[in-house]
Amino acid sequence: MPSPDTHAPITWHLRALMASAGMFQTTDLVEPLRAAGVHLSREQVFRLVTKPPARLNMEILAALCTILSCSPADLIEINPPVAATGSTRTGTASTTGATGPSIGSLRPIPARIHRPTSD
Repeated sequence: MPSPDTHAPITWHLRALMASAGMFQTTDLVEPLRAAGVHLSREQVFRLVTKPPARLNMEILAALCTILSCSPADLIEINPPVAATGSTRTGTASTTGATGPSIGSLRPIPARIHRPTSD
């Protein structure tokens, strides 16, 4: 089984489950889906098999689980969020070694209002 992409929120295991069921081409899934009442074009099935769906219809999910004799947890693996490595830069500290005032010493300049003199 391939290692999950650490940046992707989910790992989609449809292709591996299809291979376990003896289905090695994306078109092998078209007829079983149709028999389960899900009518998708060959192109839609290809996209469903080759990349994780952004949205998934519950009827399609149920049909896939029935066809492959699996559970949704077998199809979808949720990857934990990747922790940020190193420190987070906030823009308040000098990280380049430049000398200058830090944000803490900067203060607004008071405004001076000059009223026009009446002649």
